Amino acid sequence: MALNENNTNYSVSNQEIQNLSNEAQKYSEKLLGIFDETHKVIIGQEDALHKILISIIADGHVLLESVPGLAKTLMVKTMAEIFNVDHVRIQFTPDLLPADILGTKIYKNSSGSFITQKGPIFHNFVLADEINRAPPKVQSALLEAMQEKNVSIHGDTYELKRPFLVLATQNPIENEGTYKLPEAQVDRFALKILLDYPSKQDELEIIERNSSDYNPEIKTIVSPEEILEIQKFNEKIYADKVITEYIADIVNATRNPKDYDLDLENMIEFGASPRASIWLMRTAKANALLNGRGFIIPEDVKAVAHEVLRHRIILTFEAEANGLNADKVIDFVLEKINSP
Repeated sequence: MALNENNTNYSVSNQEIQNLSNEAQKYSEKLLGIFDETHKVIIGQEDALHKILISIIADGHVLLESVPGLAKTLMVKTMAEIFNVDHVRIQFTPDLLPADILGTKIYKNSSGSFITQKGPIFHNFVLADEINRAPPKVQSALLEAMQEKNVSIHGDTYELKRPFLVLATQNPIENEGTYKLPEAQVDRFALKILLDYPSKQDELEIIERNSSDYNPEIKTIVSPEEILEIQKFNEKIYADKVITEYIADIVNATRNPKDYDLDLENMIEFGASPRASIWLMRTAKANALLNGRGFIIPEDVKAVAHEVLRHRIILTFEAEANGLNADKVIDFVLEKINSP
C-alpha cells in the first residue's frame, strides 16, 4: 500500500500520528520564521539554508563545498544570531595543530599549577573554513570531537556545548597545498551541500545591499533550549516499516547495483556506509518536521538523498572518465527503486 498523506499504512494508531503531526506543525511554524530572518542578510541560497536547518534539527554536521566568497561565514553568523548561540570561525592552515582547535593546558606561575585553556571548538556553531588545508592530524582531532561530542585535553575529558554544529568548507577547484579528507572521515558529516553562484538577480541585490547603509536587525527565533527540544522531538517522528525498507533499498543499491538491475557494476568502487541509512532516516524526519508532519513520506527521503549520499559513494576511475558523478548515480538509484 502506498504511503502518503492521504493513504497511510501505519503500525501505530491514527491518533498517535495526528498528535505527532500537531506538535510537528507547532515547531514547523516557528522554524519557518528562521528563513525570513536569514533572508534579511543572505540573498538566495534557499536550498543550502534549508539543508543546514535540517542538519541542525537532525543533530548532524555539514560539509559545504563551494568557491570562496559565497557568504558561508555570514550564514553561520546569521544562524547563530537567530538561535542565540555563540559561534566561531576557524581558518584551517597547514601549520595548525590539534591544540589550536581543542585546547591545551598552560602552566601558571602564580599558582604553580596547570590550567586548561579551551580551544575554539567549545562554541555552539563552528565554521571550519577550508578544512582540507589543515594536516590530517588536525582534521582527525576535529572529526573525532564531532563524533564523540567531547574533547580530551591531557587526560581530562570535557563535554562540548549543545547544540553543537560543525560546518566545514572546502574549495572544489583548488588542490594545491591541500590534504584530502579520507573517506572514513568525510563519512562523519551528515550532509554534503554544494553551494553554487547566485543568480544575476540575486547578484544585483547583493551589490545594492553592500553598497548602501543596509544593516538589518536579526531577531532570535529559537533558543538553544528549544533547539535541543526540537532535536529530541525529531527522533519521535514516525517512520513506517515500508519507509525503513525503502531507505535500506536505496543504500543497498549503491553497494549491489546488479541486484536492482542498475547498470553501474563497474562504476561504483564502494557504496554508501550504514551511516548513510542512519542519516537518511534522521534527515528525512527533519524534513517531515519542517513540513509540519509527524510521519515520513518517500518525498522526505528523496529531498535529502543527494546531500546524504554524495560523499559516501566512491566511484571508479572508469566512471569518472565517462563523466559520471555521485549525483548522477543517486539519480539512477532513485529512479530505479520504487517508492512505497
